[in-house]
Amino acid sequence: MNIATKALSVITGPLFNVIDKTLTDKDEAARLKHEIQIQLIDAENSALKSQMQVVLVEAEGESWLQRNWRPILMLTIVAIVANNYLIAPYLSAMFGVGLTLPLPEALWNLMTLGVGGYIAGQTAERGISTWQNGQVAQEQAKAQHNIYQQLPKQ
Repeated sequence: MNIATKALSVITGPLFNVIDKTLTDKDEAARLKHEIQIQLIDAENSALKSQMQVVLVEAEGESWLQRNWRPILMLTIVAIVANNYLIAPYLSAMFGVGLTLPLPEALWNLMTLGVGGYIAGQTAERGISTWQNGQVAQEQAKAQHNIYQQLPKQ
């Protein structure tokens, strides 16, 4: 379960409990919960698109630094982590020397956010695509069902 899903479940869990307690009509409660989920997915999709637009504008910028500052920052942090957890311990074990570099918690958090954001973005994109495909399939199934209902019975 990714961060966004956990955050949404904190909101939707209590909200859905209130809906279940308030509405006696289970179909109406299910419809309302479904509508809330659609709105939340649309909002998350919109936020992801906005973030993607910022990254695309930077990637298409005229300045080399504008286009590459994010990858440079991430690679620098990854290099420090690789040094501290792979290279320095190996050099220390083999030769008795190994220089570790301090990695402030803020940079560690930035790296995990950057990597996590990329993974979450990919997961959300696939999830939204799968959900949309499911919605299309449901509508097609309903349409076919309606067509079969209208056929004269023999």
